Amino acid sequence: MKKAVSLLIMLVLLSNSALSWGQTEPEEIKPEENKFKEYFFEALKQKAIENYDKAITALERCLKLDVNNATIYHELGKNYLALKDYKNAYSSFEKANSLDPKNKWFLIGMYDVDYATRDYADAIKVINKLILFDPKFKEDLTSLYMNTAEFDKALLLINELNETVGKSERRENYKLQILSQGKYQDGEITNLVEQINKYPKVEENYIALIYLYSKKDDLEKVMETVRKLEKEIPNSEWVQVSLFKNYLVVNDSEKAVKAMNTVLASKTIDSKIKHRVFNEFLIYVNNNPQLETDLDKAIAYFDEDKNVNVAKEIAKYYHNKKQWNKAIKYYQMALKKMGEADVEINLLLIDVYSQMEQFDKVAKIAQEMIELYPVQAQFYYFAGLAYNQLQEFKKAKEILEMGMDYVVEDLSLEIGYNIQLGEAFNGLGDNNKKEFYFSKANELLKKKKQNE
Repeated sequence: MKKAVSLLIMLVLLSNSALSWGQTEPEEIKPEENKFKEYFFEALKQKAIENYDKAITALERCLKLDVNNATIYHELGKNYLALKDYKNAYSSFEKANSLDPKNKWFLIGMYDVDYATRDYADAIKVINKLILFDPKFKEDLTSLYMNTAEFDKALLLINELNETVGKSERRENYKLQILSQGKYQDGEITNLVEQINKYPKVEENYIALIYLYSKKDDLEKVMETVRKLEKEIPNSEWVQVSLFKNYLVVNDSEKAVKAMNTVLASKTIDSKIKHRVFNEFLIYVNNNPQLETDLDKAIAYFDEDKNVNVAKEIAKYYHNKKQWNKAIKYYQMALKKMGEADVEINLLLIDVYSQMEQFDKVAKIAQEMIELYPVQAQFYYFAGLAYNQLQEFKKAKEILEMGMDYVVEDLSLEIGYNIQLGEAFNGLGDNNKKEFYFSKANELLKKKKQNE
């Protein structure tokens, strides 16, 4: 009987124990490894559907089971970054890196945070570590140096990459930006000279060096570099610059014209060099007028030049030499480009016609310009001067009196007005007014001498 009771008690106890195990089984009895996997895959699932907060919660559960798991910290960093919680993102990636320094993806995570927060200084530290894994990250380093304005380091790195992996459009744009600041040009000149010595058949190094010398207006160095280029790469367009000068020296005009046209048509030769070549040809044409047609054709190469009106510069050249007809020809050509209403060219043209004593043309131009620029005092003055010379004194008087109101703080012009008004009243027979204006002109002349 006692044995039966004892057996019954044991069965009850076993029954209660089984019931207890059945009630607590879901979490507690699973192996930790299974829990870890469950939390981790839950985190991945939640991240995939952009529930980053839930993903972080799941990952934190993983950390309770494995506190030094670099992968979990990496995943935390990615979720925090997605939430733009940059502080926690960076610390998570940094922790992952400290646990596993040989995994480049943890550093990339730190770099992503730096870039998002524009912390370029720290990004440079991180990227220098990444370069040890993959030298391709040097490309990113050039951009970072540009963002931190460390242009000297950027230029050194750009030149290194240009030599080791070849040029890229982005790096070349960076280089142009850096070299627009004069203080970096000397270092680049040294680099290009070294490159030319190492690779004498690479034309672009010569061109870049010529460009920098041109910017510094060191034309002797330009020609020295061109001569080196001619020796190494005789077929280069730049060689024509040197050949052009030689043809002028030996008076071979046909070859000189051909070389000049090659230079002016080139898309690689700097505009300063083109203008110098053209100016040398202009001087040559002055002694060889039979080439004037070639000069006229050459002007067309500068049609798109927004900085210099070549025809106007040629006109000024002949103007200074008092070759009036040639000056007129090129001023008129310049007006076609600038527009018939250009003030400076019309004033220069008026001066030429005045020197030639063609006062009917002076009066015509001045009158036309008065209609376009009714407050431009100089055109009234020239119109008055021309009418006086044409003995149309009444017209001279009227237009000079009208224009006098627009003379402002220009003592020389005011003197000229008074002289021409004196001439006009003299022609009209009004001696009192004549004396009045001549006397006033004398007073103004004395004042001008005192000021000088």
